[in-house]
Order: sequence, then structure tokens, then C-alpha cells
Amino acid sequence: MFGKNLKYYRLKNNMTMKELADIVQISPMAISYYEKEERKPDMQTIKALAKALHVKVTDFLANRDSTLVFCHEEFRRNSKMSAKQQEYVREEVEEYFGRFYQAVNILGGEVLPKYPELHMLELADSADENASRMRMQLELSKDGPIGNLIEILENKGILVYLCNIENEDFSGMNGTVNGRPYIIINRNMSAERIRSTIAHEMAHFMFRWPGNMEDREIEKMANAISGSFLFPVNDVKRELGIKRSAITNDMIGVCKEYGISMYMLVMRANRSGIVNDYVAKTFYINANKAGWRKNEPSRIKGETPRLFDQLVYRAVTENEITAQKGAELLHESYEEVVKNCSAMEV
Repeated sequence: MFGKNLKYYRLKNNMTMKELADIVQISPMAISYYEKEERKPDMQTIKALAKALHVKVTDFLANRDSTLVFCHEEFRRNSKMSAKQQEYVREEVEEYFGRFYQAVNILGGEVLPKYPELHMLELADSADENASRMRMQLELSKDGPIGNLIEILENKGILVYLCNIENEDFSGMNGTVNGRPYIIINRNMSAERIRSTIAHEMAHFMFRWPGNMEDREIEKMANAISGSFLFPVNDVKRELGIKRSAITNDMIGVCKEYGISMYMLVMRANRSGIVNDYVAKTFYINANKAGWRKNEPSRIKGETPRLFDQLVYRAVTENEITAQKGAELLHESYEEVVKNCSAMEV
């Protein structure tokens, strides 16, 4: 596991093999050999590598589950992320779920809910119809706000991970681990954008996409499904009325209720014929001037995955693992784990 961990921490530190090799004063080829497990470094080199990457020597020895089979979605063809950044995202996913599945295996695989079948939904021409089908597949109500989306998906057996990627061009991706669907999201986004990105990624693996459909059209449809999934057309009309002549402050309350941005609300209102193109365009121009395209103010509480924490805390309280092991799995302090696993005082 040394080579896999070395590669992970090198990419996490945004280093090339040559950059790391220069610091440690060895050749880039040596780094390549180490990462491929073709050679093993001596202890002096291991300590130098750990110092260069700001980790402990023991971090290189962390176990990785070699039985996990990952199938990562390909990055979009127009992705602005470098090959190194894309590689890091994949390594980040595998490192996280390696720790996650240690907790699962300790407690037994039955602790995870059954997940829905992937790519089972037929794609209709209408985004509203597709969104309705996706809600039905997830056993959600046809209309109305969706509460804590991450919590809902975790209870449906879909794994969600919020990663720290310092790249605003990366919002999220999906894939499978041992056949189970996962969604990885850049946590450096607003709570509203996280929700819309999750819905977008859900659309990618819930539908059967035609092989001859261009990437641009797939992304356009997935975006439309995401908007309709979070703010269904019947709710748009019920909440906003039949016609609006302007974008007004009362709409902020609707954004909060449905956990969506004002950008999405205006887009949905425009597509539903409630506001005309002029009203929508005027809003977009003013919002862009205010910097909202990338940094619209968040108006809702952020959502956080809880399943991994719950599994580890359960394993600690049932004495399946020590609190120290729990801290290692969660990358939390020992004190935090002990606090969360202590007896409740009533």
C-alpha cells in the first residue's frame, strides 16, 4: 500500500514526480518505481518523503482495500482541470472510500441500504417528465420541496462525499465502488450549488443516455433535469403564480424552501413561461454584475454526509474498534471521537 499512499499524498500536495524528487534529492524515476510498487525505498528516504509531503511515516502504511473495484466516470471533455488534478480527484475518492469500507467490513455489509438500479430510466424529451421519473425511482413525492438531499441519498444506499478541491471548475462527478453508486462533490461551493450538482450527477447514472447523444446535449439535459427535480413545474406555478413581471424579494423565500439558488428559480420560472425572456435576461445581467454567477449568496444551511461518521461511532461504541482507530478512519481527533461515543447524559 506504500506506493498507492505515496501517490495520493503527492497529488494532494499538488506535486509532480519531479518536484517531489527534487526536494528529496532522488530521481523522478525512483518516485515512479515507488508508486508502482516496483521498488521499496529505505527508511531514510521514507522519512524524507514524509517530511516533504507533510505527513507521518505511518500515513504511508495505512491499509488500502485491494478488493474494492472502482469505476470512475470520465471527466467532461471540456473540463478545464489538468490531468494531474483529475488524477488527484480519483485518488481522493479511492482513499476516502477505502477508509469508509473498512468501517463497513467491520460491522458487516448489511449495514448499507440497498441502492437503486443504475441506468434503468428511459430518457423522455421533456426534462420535467425525466425529473418526475427520477423522483419516482427514488420513491420521493412527485412534487414539493426535497429536504436534506444528502441524507435522503445515503438512506437510499447512494454514497456521497464532499471533497476539498481547490478548483472552481470542478463541481462533481459520479461513479461506482463495488457496483454501488457514489457522488463526489466539491465542498467549496454554496449549499444550493451542491444540491443542484448532486441532482445533476444523479441524472447521469439514473438514465440510459443514447450513445449518439453529444456531451453538450447530455450536460444540458442533466442540468434541466436537476432544476426540475429540485423545483418541479407544478410547484413553480403554485409558488410563483401564472405570470410575473419582475423578479422580486418574495422569491427568496421560495429559494430557501426548495434549497435552490435565485439563478435556478429564474431559469425555472422562465422555462415555465412565468417570466418572459426580457425579465430573465435583465436579472442575469444584474446578477452577473453583482458577482452572483460564481458567488451567489447562500441562503440555506449546508448539508453534510453522516453515514461514515455513524458507522465508525457505532463500531467504537460496540467495541469493534478502539476510539484511536475510529479517529484514524475519520481523520478526526481522538477527543472528538471519544466525545461523540460517550454515554448520553439525560
